[in-house]
Amino acid sequence: MGKVLTHMTMSLDGYIADPDDQVGELFEWYSAGEVSVPTANEDISLMVDEAGAEALSELTSNAGALVSGRRLFDIAGGWNDTHPIGAPVVVVTHSAPDDAAERWPTTTFVDGVEAAVAKAQEIAGDKNVTIASANVIQQALDLGLVDEVCVSLVPVLFGEGIPYFSKLRRGHLLLEDPVVLQGRRALHLRYPVRR
Repeated sequence: MGKVLTHMTMSLDGYIADPDDQVGELFEWYSAGEVSVPTANEDISLMVDEAGAEALSELTSNAGALVSGRRLFDIAGGWNDTHPIGAPVVVVTHSAPDDAAERWPTTTFVDGVEAAVAKAQEIAGDKNVTIASANVIQQALDLGLVDEVCVSLVPVLFGEGIPYFSKLRRGHLLLEDPVVLQGRRALHLRYPVRR
């Protein structure tokens, strides 16, 4: 079984989007370089620096499934049923869209974070599962399901918005020292969760 990772791009003051769910300058690093990074979704192209390409490769080369919250899934239009990392998507939701089977045939809709991570691990097999929704990440951290917290930290202050992290019900969580990749417009950090 692979690892369970989280990954979000975050402003220096801790936000993954502004109050209107807009990412603004957060994704500037996806077009700040000369290295073309292919994605599984032909509608999305990335041109990052070498460090960004390395960080993306580490996150996606062994990705077997992605867990998303319903809010992010809806904002992204379900990625047209093809997430850029090319892995199957498991969406945490209390109710799947009525047209889910026709519109998103490769996406799985599951009620509850623990069940969604378990389904993603089943789909992923020996590969990694990546969680890419702030609220789902919070719940997975509280449940002790996360092996590694990954952050692409960008040089912008939002002042307000949707936080990557908020109050943990279990209290503080200790992480190991980070693996650091300094990139253009992003500092890529990977923190193993201390067990």
